[in-house]
Amino acid sequence: MMEKRIRVLVAKPGLDGHDRGAKVVARALRDAGFEVIYTGLRQTPEQIAEAALQEDVNVVAMSILSGAHPHLFPKVVELVRANGMNDTLIVGGGVIPEGDIPALKEAGIAEVFTPGTPTGNIVEFIKANVK
Repeated sequence: MMEKRIRVLVAKPGLDGHDRGAKVVARALRDAGFEVIYTGLRQTPEQIAEAALQEDVNVVAMSILSGAHPHLFPKVVELVRANGMNDTLIVGGGVIPEGDIPALKEAGIAEVFTPGTPTGNIVEFIKANVK
């Protein structure tokens, strides 16, 4: 019997228009054997949570550069959990000040990957933490 592949939703919340990093991560995850769904730019937290539910993903991976992460990341966590997806791993990345990371983790973001993080580290974190 084939092992079920990890399904990852890669999302760009907010009005941020730069998605190169998200696409690099999406490709690395795909190359590592994950099934990747990329939502595209300018997604609302509601759209991301709904896509996560509809696609039945194991992981929601968000990328943001706009500085709206203190509001948008926790809102996505809240909506994903409200959909009953309590085992879904939620990670974030992008240009996020170190000082903001503890509050994001407290809000339910499992890990935050900042610029320069090797994609292999992201792959390994997901493999180690998907339930």
